[in-house]
Amino acid sequence: MRHVYVNGDYLPETEARVSIFDRGFLFADGVYEVTLVLDGRLVDFSGHMARLRRSLGELDMPFSLAEEKLLEIHRELIERNQISEGLVYLQVTRGVADRDFNFPLKSTPNTVVLFTQKKSIVDSPLAARGQHVVTFDDLRWRRCDIKTVQLLYPSMAKMQAKAQGADDAWLVKDGFITEGSSSNAYIVTTDGTVVTRDLSTDILQGITREAVLLCAGSLQLRVEERPFTVEESENAAEAFSTSASGLVSPVVSINDKPIGAGKPGSITAHLRQLYLERKRASAI
Repeated sequence: MRHVYVNGDYLPETEARVSIFDRGFLFADGVYEVTLVLDGRLVDFSGHMARLRRSLGELDMPFSLAEEKLLEIHRELIERNQISEGLVYLQVTRGVADRDFNFPLKSTPNTVVLFTQKKSIVDSPLAARGQHVVTFDDLRWRRCDIKTVQLLYPSMAKMQAKAQGADDAWLVKDGFITEGSSSNAYIVTTDGTVVTRDLSTDILQGITREAVLLCAGSLQLRVEERPFTVEESENAAEAFSTSASGLVSPVVSINDKPIGAGKPGSITAHLRQLYLERKRASAI
């Protein structure tokens, strides 16, 4: 049975409990991070913790657990659940208080929950064949740079994409792609330039995104961080997405229109390979 962490205790998942008055449940007043596990080790852990602190700061949410303690908890769960490849989820809420739109006292203890997922990530059939994506209006709140637990619209978009026979949704604001339902979005132009949306409140500052752009630089690829249109995406040579759970994942069609040759492209493949090599070497 899987073991989880709840507010200082390691418990079988069937015994884990959170109050019905937790603000994460009542207001989606919480943030989260997802850290990739390869070969039993954590990928980009410090980057995820830095983004966690930023998200907490943007929401004015106090939090006292040190990074060293969080690393200890992550490693303990990996060991207890025998995770060689998969993910560790960390969620932090503003804690338990009577229902009120006003924030509770800053002394209110956070609710801190961690759990693992065993998952085959490297040998992904979806990455091998490539994703089919469709576009939907980006109707999320305007602080997409904060990694909050309020994920209902991305979930709805993903399910609408599935209902149309696609694998995922790319979201569109003012005619330009922002990002995927749970990933950052990229195209590769016909001259080999990698294009992805520039950082703003419209997208999440992906930890995998940052690493992949460094890989692109190492491969001497030109990179442009700028908005790009749906039409530009449909006419691109290649397209792909990045995330902790998907790594670098090719996209082979958008709105039923083939991208390039309609199969995973060579630049995407090179980026995925280099990313994996680097992250296996640097995981802790």
